[in-house]
Amino acid sequence: MAAASQTRVAHLLRQLQRAAPTLMLTFTFLAPGLSPSGKTTDYAFEMAVSNIRYGPGVTKEVGMDLKNMGAKNVCLMTDKNLAQLPPVQVAMDSLVKNGIPFTVYDNVRVEPTDASFMEAIEFAQKGAFDAYVAVGGGSTMDTCKAANLYTSSPHSDFLDYVSAPIGKGKPVSVPLKPLIAVPTTAGTGSETTGVAIFDYEHLKVKTGIASRAIKPTLGLIDPLHTLHMPARVVANSGFDVLCHALESYTALPYHLRSPCPSNPITRPAYQGSNPISDIWAVHALRIVAKYLKRAVRNPDDLEARSHMHLASAFAGIGFGNAGVHLCHGMSYPISGLVKTYKAKDYNVDHPLVPHGLSVVLTSPAVFTFTAQMFPERHLETAEILGADTRTARIQDAGPVLADTLRKFLFDLDVDDGLAAVGYSKADIPALVKGTLPQERVTKLAPRPQSEEDLTALFEASMKLY
Repeated sequence: MAAASQTRVAHLLRQLQRAAPTLMLTFTFLAPGLSPSGKTTDYAFEMAVSNIRYGPGVTKEVGMDLKNMGAKNVCLMTDKNLAQLPPVQVAMDSLVKNGIPFTVYDNVRVEPTDASFMEAIEFAQKGAFDAYVAVGGGSTMDTCKAANLYTSSPHSDFLDYVSAPIGKGKPVSVPLKPLIAVPTTAGTGSETTGVAIFDYEHLKVKTGIASRAIKPTLGLIDPLHTLHMPARVVANSGFDVLCHALESYTALPYHLRSPCPSNPITRPAYQGSNPISDIWAVHALRIVAKYLKRAVRNPDDLEARSHMHLASAFAGIGFGNAGVHLCHGMSYPISGLVKTYKAKDYNVDHPLVPHGLSVVLTSPAVFTFTAQMFPERHLETAEILGADTRTARIQDAGPVLADTLRKFLFDLDVDDGLAAVGYSKADIPALVKGTLPQERVTKLAPRPQSEEDLTALFEASMKLY
């Protein structure tokens, strides 16, 4: 590059950084694949998100959308509880009104497993569907993504697309059928992302499939559906939004992530924090700070629940491209190794630590640990969540954010740590073992962690208050 061109690029980058100083790390822009230390790291990030339509009552349009797509044989996926509730009825009425033939699959498992994924995949393969509709929370949307993927790639082994090291992590190169996602909870943001999470029962850990190719064609965000959520479902879903925003904003920057992909198709969906994801994460966090408590405490507060529904999508756009890190990596064995705990307000026939709860219980310990990297971001998020940071020292960023989170959780009656959901110190080795395979997310933590570090983090999360 000529010296004049390099000077011009440097000038433009300085202008960009001045334009959004609070939303950017000092990203070092480099020649492809080269880092200051000589290691091979990425030099680019990619923004991928589903089309999104938002508005009260927008579910009524799903039949028209499918008609516009030319769909002739549709699979509508949901779970048995939702199958009896208005969101599914509204979707079915729209399909009938627009003359769209459809079949309902209502056997989605809340917190799906590889077995429940396989059951849905088998159903979809027999049905020869040309489009899909998922009406439900993250479990339903993720199950539908998996069904669409493996029906479109019928000769693939189940582990082919599952993230390494549990699966082979192969890139998805087959075309998928249209999938319209209708989220009924305000948490996962799965309507925006190319990620599908499940419990791999053989190892008793959560893992997933992560590829831009499996993201929904369209997400219909209808805030009227959030009025059907019980209080604890609202709270736990909101905690997922909270951690999506916090983790993506504090994740390893994209230009420090390695390896640099040799082909764009191998660039991971979770790339590390970047200037675009940062904007969505911070905005989502502001909404959580303002509206989550209201949404939990008053089931008729349509304003608060509508804003949380949008915050879920905003955080989804952020973490769906930047990724999450330790709270999520540690949450997977917390959910997967559940013993007898059954969460209030969840109508399920199996022990369950809801995903959002399993994520947030480690958050004070995690952000105390990560704050030595990018402490300014940790202080910024603490301030957004209500902390007075005017006299805070930069080295206190971790404890300040941790204390802010504890107060937030205490105000919302969250269980007092991992001990309150059935774990003891004797379980920590198994929890650590279940975290180690979660490299898809743990490698995005801004601070590397050893087994001893993970042990200490689980110990610190046994009790919150």
